[in-house]
Amino acid sequence: MSWDFGTDPALQEELDWIRRYVDEVILPLEVAGEGLNQKQLDALWQPHKDEVKARGFWAPHLPPEHGGGGKGQLALALIHEVLGRSVLAPEIFGCQAPDSGNAELLAVGATPAQRERWLEPLLAGRVRSTFALTEPHNSGSDPTGITTRCVRDGDHWVIDGHKWFASNASVSDFMILMAVTEPDAPPHRRAAMLVVPCRHPGVRLVRDVGTMHHPYAADEGALMDRIGGHTEVIFENCRVPLDHMIGSPGDGFVLAQKRLGGGRIHHAMRCIGQANRAFEMLLERAASRTTRGKLLGQQQLVQEMIAESCAELEMSRLLVLRAAWTMDREGAHGHAARRDIALVKFVVPRTLLGIIDRAMQVHGALGYTTDLPLEEMYRMARALRIADGADEVHKQTVARELLAGRKPVDVPTEHMPSLRRRARELFGERVARIREGRA
Repeated sequence: MSWDFGTDPALQEELDWIRRYVDEVILPLEVAGEGLNQKQLDALWQPHKDEVKARGFWAPHLPPEHGGGGKGQLALALIHEVLGRSVLAPEIFGCQAPDSGNAELLAVGATPAQRERWLEPLLAGRVRSTFALTEPHNSGSDPTGITTRCVRDGDHWVIDGHKWFASNASVSDFMILMAVTEPDAPPHRRAAMLVVPCRHPGVRLVRDVGTMHHPYAADEGALMDRIGGHTEVIFENCRVPLDHMIGSPGDGFVLAQKRLGGGRIHHAMRCIGQANRAFEMLLERAASRTTRGKLLGQQQLVQEMIAESCAELEMSRLLVLRAAWTMDREGAHGHAARRDIALVKFVVPRTLLGIIDRAMQVHGALGYTTDLPLEEMYRMARALRIADGADEVHKQTVARELLAGRKPVDVPTEHMPSLRRRARELFGERVARIREGRA
């Protein structure tokens, strides 16, 4: 038997330390940073990043040859489950989006010189990055429709186009941009990836878009001074040297999948941590608050909320762990891993939103206020049903993977009249003897 739901004692010891550090240090650190700009935040956070590095937990998503912890996806899932309790924890552990996905892309697609120039400082935490794929006038769920162009002109690439949701671009050093280089090629061979400095001639940071997470009116020029924004960017005759392209013209979609697969499951892993935190708040309230002479936890409808939340959380957690296990065993880009990653990407955010909603409901008016983190947790979580591919796209992926190789049949396999005929052929005479008492 190879099934084992235990955790290696050495890893469990690490997880216990991370859990204490997240709850006792990082959650208060989140609050301490309110109102600070990014330079001030970096000064506040740096000692804690140094402590994480000294413990050997820095960048656990990357292999040691690229400067990471090399934990593997299954161990990473367990680590992210703890880090997901805090929106700040991935930053302190060097595995925050979008830097983590960009680091993975550079690790697999960049030349040694490019890795030295961009990956090494990114891993060291000396620079920040963003990923520019989504466009305001094209479907984000169909990246074959992007229109931002990249044309060679002598020793440079010239970029023209319009992006938005380039997360953290307002405080980042460089972006990895996806642009069309071969417009007449087959759809998945049209685009390329390029590194573009965020403050560069021809790059105009228009605004950080107001969102459900940051619901403000975002006029042109409104840029955040700390991470968390989603920037609209216009490229006008933006010229970068030829060595700023990662891979070759036409490699963009291959590189995007190598980046997004890991990013999707990392989101799901962190969602489990957020769901655990919301569930703990639900249980605490149910055990503490009374109404009509009884604890909330003694009310049948609240008991149903608790049971449903527990079941959904455990099912989602096991889905995530199996997806990570599959990636470790079979690679991140095989059919099984692709199916499992797509599954967790649409199932887990839905689970998280449901548990947060129940926790808010059990807290009543308090749950709706900013005196608790639930309302912000909900606003943040809602984005994950869209980010890195909408739910509907991942459902299509799951269905395609399950249908691949299925052959059509004229008669259903479970057609009962056909099964009865086969039963008579196999067992008719024996049944007849038994009926006649001749068996």
